[in-house]
Amino acid sequence: MRYFIIAGEQSGDLHGSNLITELHAADKSAEVICWGGDLMESAGAELLMHYRETAFMGFTVILKNLGTISHNLNICKRQITEYKPDVIILIDYPGFNLRIAKFAKEAGFRVFYYISPKFWAWNERRVKNVKKYVDRMFIIFPFETEFYRKYDILVKYHGNPLVDEIENKKATMPSREEIISSLQLGKKPVVAMLAGSRKHEVKFILPQMIRIVKHFPEYQFVLAGVKNMPDEIYQKIIGDQPVRLIKEKTYEILSVAEAALVKSGTATLEAALFGVPEVVCYKGDFFSMLIALIMMKVKYISLVNLIMNKEVVKEILGYDVNEKNILRELRSILPGGDKRERMIEDYKVLTARLGPAGASARIAREMFYELKSKVTGIN
Repeated sequence: MRYFIIAGEQSGDLHGSNLITELHAADKSAEVICWGGDLMESAGAELLMHYRETAFMGFTVILKNLGTISHNLNICKRQITEYKPDVIILIDYPGFNLRIAKFAKEAGFRVFYYISPKFWAWNERRVKNVKKYVDRMFIIFPFETEFYRKYDILVKYHGNPLVDEIENKKATMPSREEIISSLQLGKKPVVAMLAGSRKHEVKFILPQMIRIVKHFPEYQFVLAGVKNMPDEIYQKIIGDQPVRLIKEKTYEILSVAEAALVKSGTATLEAALFGVPEVVCYKGDFFSMLIALIMMKVKYISLVNLIMNKEVVKEILGYDVNEKNILRELRSILPGGDKRERMIEDYKVLTARLGPAGASARIAREMFYELKSKVTGIN
């Protein structure tokens, strides 16, 4: 089978890479081309466009880049037409991917959507486009089955692929002492900072995180950076504060951290699966935050709280992301803090709710079998 996979950001690249690995295992003749990142390319796909060229997030940022987005859509449509894949697999990234779904379906291609956009958080009306233009939706959160049932869209929860990724990583990690040595960390306990993978996120969120460092001289703060972010952006914000920047070692940092300050998104679930108590922070520009406030349909923004359907981790949002609030919440989850043990116990329930590893393989097999049955006419 010929697969055309589209991911538009770092987390999509991660999940896409695991899916590609399992597609090759299920389908020995698989040919994969993609829009994604280095991980998807390393998994065996031909990379046509890197997500760093397409990752526009936030209403204001999107408005400023409408011309580029339109140009990218035209490039992608042309490549699909030329490649003629057996299926197009879209990974999250709804602003772009739903437009591709419409084009692809109308052009006669099969369309799978892997990792549902957060329609349950805002803009539920776009689910109608899923029903019109997507042949199969593959979800990764258990609460999404009930959401899609309301729209008569059949979905099945196979597990969460992040569980696969983290279990695999843990199995190959060296000891805690070896990780600390390899990262050249000191003896002080570690507080991790995960400030996002996009420039505008880092510029709004990281300065607020940095302000609390002076209150914890007994800890070392380690910023988990990403390689697509220039060092100078991080260093300009860090200034002379004692914060260590380490790139592309997020899981290693989480594995030795006592607590974490985390931008909302996939990183909140990553921290939880490593058992690291966390404070969730999110802040954007004024107009993006205003529109989000108006459109939000859910009580929580962090995946941990959404899956558990209660406040497990504290979410600090918008103008509340400040020194006073972050300081208070971080103290409460460090050793001796009043929220720490309860949060760790809730993480255990969360892990059980997500289910066992192997989601990527189960989903890849189901995709292949469905495609094969359409080709052969055998169920």
